[in-house]
Amino acid sequence: MKYAILVGDGMSDYPIPELGDKTPLDVAKIPNINDIVRSGMIGLVKTVPMGMKPASDIANLSIMGYDPKTYYTGRGPLEAANIGVELAEDEVAFRCNLITANNDILADYSAGHISERESKTLMESLNKKLGSDRVKFYHGKSYRNLVLFKARSPGEVKDLMKTACVPPHDIIGKSISKHLPSGRGAEILVKLMEESRSFLAGQEINKVRVDLKENPANMIWLWGQGTNPNMPSFKGLFGIDGSVISAVDLVNGIGRLTGLDVVSVPGATGYYDTNYQGKGEYAVNCLKDKDFVFVHVEAPDEAGHNGEVREKIRAIENFDKFVVGAVWRHLQGVGDYRVMVLADHATPIALRTHVSDPAPFAMAGSGVEHNGFDVYNEANAKLSKVRFKSGARLTETLMKK
Repeated sequence: MKYAILVGDGMSDYPIPELGDKTPLDVAKIPNINDIVRSGMIGLVKTVPMGMKPASDIANLSIMGYDPKTYYTGRGPLEAANIGVELAEDEVAFRCNLITANNDILADYSAGHISERESKTLMESLNKKLGSDRVKFYHGKSYRNLVLFKARSPGEVKDLMKTACVPPHDIIGKSISKHLPSGRGAEILVKLMEESRSFLAGQEINKVRVDLKENPANMIWLWGQGTNPNMPSFKGLFGIDGSVISAVDLVNGIGRLTGLDVVSVPGATGYYDTNYQGKGEYAVNCLKDKDFVFVHVEAPDEAGHNGEVREKIRAIENFDKFVVGAVWRHLQGVGDYRVMVLADHATPIALRTHVSDPAPFAMAGSGVEHNGFDVYNEANAKLSKVRFKSGARLTETLMKK
């Protein structure tokens, strides 16, 4: 039996007046996902447990078969795992965005999706200037980077874990000072963020970006902290080996922590220009060697955060054509298989952030009965009587022999 989980991050949405009160999924041309619905079922899944934030790390952990309430310790450690940073018991990892600050306004959570080269240079400079025996800066991918804090005591670890930190994509266009880290442990974080601002403003890279009318990376934003997680292997849970394909450190980090093979695709950027075709081709190759592949595409989520409806539609269509299409065609020729396509959560254009609404999923393959729908969209998923209370339970069902 071959298994595939294909995730269009944040592709679910709300009706948009500009689209005649339709969603991007309604408007997008997605013949392959619709064919999976016609061959199987559509339904809703609660990927974010009650009381937890609707974040991609929590949602994707759930979809990969791990209950976040049991295994989730924070976003930072997942990203650390992918870049080869091992956390000691006295260390706390924070996601470190390079952002654009415009006076007291957070103008851009990604510094114009800063390039790999520029980001790496700035992170190395930050580590030389602000790093210490207690603070280390690590380059991740583009604006998505990492800061490691070494605590002086178990109490300080607890304080840092309790610090209230806001994801930068949740406060686009809002006050920086009103959303800085707060509570126990916040002082060291705020001090570092403020020091980064005065340092980064003078960097030649940012002077050039301003001259080119590009958003400068003139501040860091710390959030998503966590300690080292302890999770069973994917093979231990489901009895098979598999691979993960993503351009996002947190998804690849989950893969590494659970013993899955993390596959790097040339040109995979985590943005609109990602190599969709390459992801589809590599996924097919993975299925030739192993029994499971998890493919994650970030672009629809980025479009949701940016409030760009046309880019979201285009990203969904590319996901369907190059990723879903390639895997779907391959699986139909291998014998027994199961495939699932879903959004990990919704990132509505109107809100430009994640919401915890149940996500629509489509599933087809061996033993999956058709439940009467022909189109993949939010409305049909809501009409379907198929409901799963957790992503982990849904994946357990997908993987049952």
